[in-house]
Amino acid sequence: MSDAIEMIIEPRPTDLGDFSVRRVLPFRNKRMVGPFVFFDHMGPAEFAPGKGIDVRPHPHIGLATVTYLFEGEIMHRDSLGVEQAIRPGAVNWMTAGRGIVHSERTDDAKRARASTLHGIQAWVALPKTHEKTEPAFKHQPSDALPEFERDGVSMKLIAGTAFGLEADVDVLWPTLYIDINAPAGSIIPLPDEHEERALYIVDGGLEIDGTAVDPLTMAILKPGSMPVIKATSDTRVMLCGGKPMDGPRTVWWNFVASDNALLEQAKIDWKAGKFDSVPGDDEFIPLPEK
Repeated sequence: MSDAIEMIIEPRPTDLGDFSVRRVLPFRNKRMVGPFVFFDHMGPAEFAPGKGIDVRPHPHIGLATVTYLFEGEIMHRDSLGVEQAIRPGAVNWMTAGRGIVHSERTDDAKRARASTLHGIQAWVALPKTHEKTEPAFKHQPSDALPEFERDGVSMKLIAGTAFGLEADVDVLWPTLYIDINAPAGSIIPLPDEHEERALYIVDGGLEIDGTAVDPLTMAILKPGSMPVIKATSDTRVMLCGGKPMDGPRTVWWNFVASDNALLEQAKIDWKAGKFDSVPGDDEFIPLPEK
């Protein structure tokens, strides 16, 4: 294996009934990459008419969520009163801070006909100074994000900074998140300003300094390494990372925290109904027993 590769993570598949996800992070030997503490590959899924996703209202603390779609649409509703359709290429950055509740569903118009869903759901941990910040939501349409080409490789900066560019997304920690489309045989350039970086191959394939990396795996790069990354076929890859986080985080259900006392209080508050509700959506996901 290339000296530039710290490890390769094979996701754990999870069947959610009408569709499946591949859980990449957290991993037993790699809890975070930069601020990225959770990384799921959703689908691709095909829904028959009348089917879709129904993630009932549930809470978050201590993190920001970003759902980035390649195909399909999800209707986001939250306890701030935001109602926003998530569509391919757009960024919907939800900062949970001290606490927010949201639902993710297929709306009635989309549910009436056959549909598809494919994308990445990621969480980034908030720095300790902002773990209890006020919740917020910001939508950036696809055409508002930096899109550029390097050495024949197409890139979109989803969040953070890279190659001297910055996405207009309210990150609270140095962050790197890029959607990369590389034609077969191309060399994918890497930004060098972030210490921690990982490549998740959505489809296609890569060689990192000659080491083959299969699709649907994540290659964690060693800090400071600048390997030659070659697309062995037409490839889509997500590059994520950033500055090492300011200490470890515990992930319990939908909660992320640097202090277990914050997790325990969030459990008590959700069970007691103290979180704000999502307007117009009376359902909720109960606190898990374990």
